[in-house]
Amino acid sequence: MTQSSGEQSSVRSGSGSAPVMDVRALNRATLARQLLLSRSARSAGDAVSHLLGLQAQNTRPPYYALAARLDGFTPERLATLMAGRDVARIVTLRSTIHTHTADDCFALRPFVQPARDRELGNFRTGLTGVDLGRLAAVARDLVEAEPRTMAQLRAALGAEWPDADPRALAVAARCTLPLVQVTPRGLWDQSGQVALTTVEHWLGRPAGPAPTPDAVILRYLAAFGPASVRDMQTWAGLTRLKPAFERLRPRLLTFRDPDGVELFDLPDAPRPDPATPAPPRFLPEFDNLLLGHADRTRVVPPAHRGRHWQGNQAHRVLLVDGFLAGLWKLDGGALVIETFAGLSRARREEVTAEGERMLAVMHPGAAYDIRFGDVVRR
Repeated sequence: MTQSSGEQSSVRSGSGSAPVMDVRALNRATLARQLLLSRSARSAGDAVSHLLGLQAQNTRPPYYALAARLDGFTPERLATLMAGRDVARIVTLRSTIHTHTADDCFALRPFVQPARDRELGNFRTGLTGVDLGRLAAVARDLVEAEPRTMAQLRAALGAEWPDADPRALAVAARCTLPLVQVTPRGLWDQSGQVALTTVEHWLGRPAGPAPTPDAVILRYLAAFGPASVRDMQTWAGLTRLKPAFERLRPRLLTFRDPDGVELFDLPDAPRPDPATPAPPRFLPEFDNLLLGHADRTRVVPPAHRGRHWQGNQAHRVLLVDGFLAGLWKLDGGALVIETFAGLSRARREEVTAEGERMLAVMHPGAAYDIRFGDVVRR
C-alpha cells in the first residue's frame, strides 16, 4: 500500500503484523468515506447509495445530512427523488427507518431480516395460534389495496385474529413484509402520517436476489472503513458476520486500532493524511457518522461520550476539526450553537461561516441570527 508521509506518521507497526492506526488517522479516513472531509459533487441519489442509506427516524435529518456532504445540494433534490420513488423510507439497519435508494430497499431489507426475526420473537406470546405465512399474505393484500397506517393494520388484522394481540399482529406484518412509508411522508416541508405498503408495490417491480453478506461488507467498508467486525455488526444490527469477513480477508487490508482491535479495509479506499484540515460541519440528529461503529472514539472524544444524547433523544451535532464539539438547534429566528469547550476566534469564525452556508442551503430567504450559547453541561 502506498502511504502519504502523514499516513506513515500515524500508522505504525503493532505487536503483530497489522499496522496500528491512531484515532486521528481513523477520523480522517472515516470523514473521507462519509463525504465530510470535503464536499462531494455526487448527486443526491449517488450519495444515498454510497452511504448505504441515511438514518431517518425523523423526516428532516436526511436533508441536513446531504447538505453537509454535497456541493450544490438543495432539499428539493432529495424530495424529487422521493416523490419519484427513486428513494424511499423503510425499516432496515438497527430496526430503524432509513432513506434508501430503490435498489437498496430491495437489497438491504432481506440482508437485515435476521434482526426482524429477532424482533418478532419478542411478540410471540401475542401471536399464539397465528400462522405467520397467512398473516403475511393477508397483510400484503391489505397494504397493496391501499396504504395503511399501523392503527389500520391493527384493526384489520385484529378482525382476522380476534384472540391475538393487535399490536403484535401489526408488528408481525412489519417484520415479515418489506413495508415502505409512502409519500407525502418524508417530503421536504410537507407533512403526512405514516402509511405503509410493500416495497414491491410502491416501487413497481419484484424483489431480486438478496445480496451476499460479502457484497454488503465491501460497501460498508467503502462508506465507514476501516472498521472491525463488531463495528459492522453494530451498524447493521446483526451478529455472526465474522465468517464473511474471513472469506474476504485475502482481498482486504488489515490494521489495528490503538486498543489492538483488528480493522479491515479496502486496499484502494482513501486514508488521508491525518493533518488534512477538516472543516466544521452541522450534522442532524442520528447522523450516519455517529451510528456506524461500535467504537465511536474516532469521532466522539471520550470526554464527550453521551453528551449528544438525552434519554432517547439525539441532538443535532457540530463537528470541529472532525470531532464532536457541540450541539446546535434552530430556536425561533436564531441558529444557537452550544460548544462543549471554548473555541478560538478563528474556529468560531469557521463555524459561523459554515452555519451561514447551511442556513442558506436549507432555509433560503429566511433571516437567522447566529448565537453561541453557554458551554453545554450534560
